[in-house]
Amino acid sequence: MNNATPAPAQGQQRIIKKYPNRRLYDTITSSYITLSEVKALVMKREPFEVMDVKTGENITRSILLQIILEEEASGSPMFTAPVLESLIRFYGNAMQSMLGGYLEKNIQSLIDVQTRFAEQSKGFTPEMWSQFMTLQPPALQAMMGGSLEQSKNMLAQMQDQMQKQTGQLLGAFGIKSNP
Repeated sequence: MNNATPAPAQGQQRIIKKYPNRRLYDTITSSYITLSEVKALVMKREPFEVMDVKTGENITRSILLQIILEEEASGSPMFTAPVLESLIRFYGNAMQSMLGGYLEKNIQSLIDVQTRFAEQSKGFTPEMWSQFMTLQPPALQAMMGGSLEQSKNMLAQMQDQMQKQTGQLLGAFGIKSNP
């Protein structure tokens, strides 16, 4: 995919069709594309959907998971085995529906911090960058520590709320829950 590929018209969603032969077809460029080109669309924040030609199903999430799998398999992975195991354990758990929102809010918070930092660092001189790099681990830990503490508190509040709701539900049926 080159930089001169046409973009969808304003408000128009890019549709990528996945054929049974596993090939992805970009309807805007009228050409076949690779997963790395789909990743480039993500990086450019271009909206798109991937549709299975055979079933008509929206398989965008599946394609995005394939990209994550490729990224995890090459180089330095973002997720450790224990993190992945924990994520798997949430499937079917009562907290599953809340975990997605929780992760999304935390990632958005991280993006917001990164954006603010990028805006504030535009006037940095090489000397300032050098000084910053020597302070990076403590500064990053302090920045992330606040975010992690907020996340921990939010999760504890969600857990308390679920326990109260469960107690109320059981109470409606005349069943006492253990504190």
